[in-house]
Amino acid sequence: MEYRNLGNSHIKVSAIGFGCMSLGTDAQNATHLLQKAYDKGITIFDTADLYDHGQNEVIVGKALQHIRKNIVLCTKVGNVWNADKSGWQWNPTKAHIIRAVEQSLQRLQTDYIDLYQLHGGTIDDDTDDTIAAFEQLQQQGKIRAYGISSIRPNVIRRYLDTSRISTVMMQYSLLDRRPEESCLPLLAANHKGLLVRGAIAQGLLAGKPAKPYLSYSGEKIAGFIEALKKIDANGKTSMQLAVQYVLQHPATGSVIAGIRTVEQLEQFTAITELPPLSEMEYQQLQQLIEPLIYQEHR
Repeated sequence: MEYRNLGNSHIKVSAIGFGCMSLGTDAQNATHLLQKAYDKGITIFDTADLYDHGQNEVIVGKALQHIRKNIVLCTKVGNVWNADKSGWQWNPTKAHIIRAVEQSLQRLQTDYIDLYQLHGGTIDDDTDDTIAAFEQLQQQGKIRAYGISSIRPNVIRRYLDTSRISTVMMQYSLLDRRPEESCLPLLAANHKGLLVRGAIAQGLLAGKPAKPYLSYSGEKIAGFIEALKKIDANGKTSMQLAVQYVLQHPATGSVIAGIRTVEQLEQFTAITELPPLSEMEYQQLQQLIEPLIYQEHR
């Protein structure tokens, strides 16, 4: 497994991280998978207070408690379930964050969170209030670093200008190269770590049948998948090429993979043992489809 510094936080993480959202509520199965991930070299585990109404944090915290000091534990805040659990509301206020962190700490069975992330963000938020909460928690030692999970360039720029965030979590893949236009160069220039989600584009880059994705038609995706399969890269699979592509960007700290099975775990962790993409392979991948750009929230 390869390990990298996460932005300017001085926190070192595995290049492949474990996205816990898809673990489900079978605690025994989840515990087995999380332990197997750690044995394979994964050290960063990402959850959120929103997942399974907090139960995800409970399962993750209990499963990883015996190796707590050896891992990087990440969770997110900002969404509040309605009383009837039918949906949730956005609440990025300092008052909510200060309350919510205590609940997450309890569920995770820990006295600190390595990376606490705002689970979204809009340009209309009172970001000063949100930042004040994170700064207070960092000073108190309840969190080691903080970041945001957002794809909105205008929100990301604001946090880069006004806060000490260490990370941004964004959707980024061969089929969603929108971050490359402005966000990733900004993160790299400011020494902020990128946590990649969606690296295999809902499974389209890992063998799932073609379908419309973002503003690409199903036909366009099918053509892309066929072209990707034809790239001669020393026997690498389409999935391996796709994950290596996003790992190769200088801003990338870790690819957070939504792992559901041991087989998927084996596939993801094996990628870091492969030779990196050559410059020619990297350029070939970039030429397979015209990249999209953000149309909103610029």
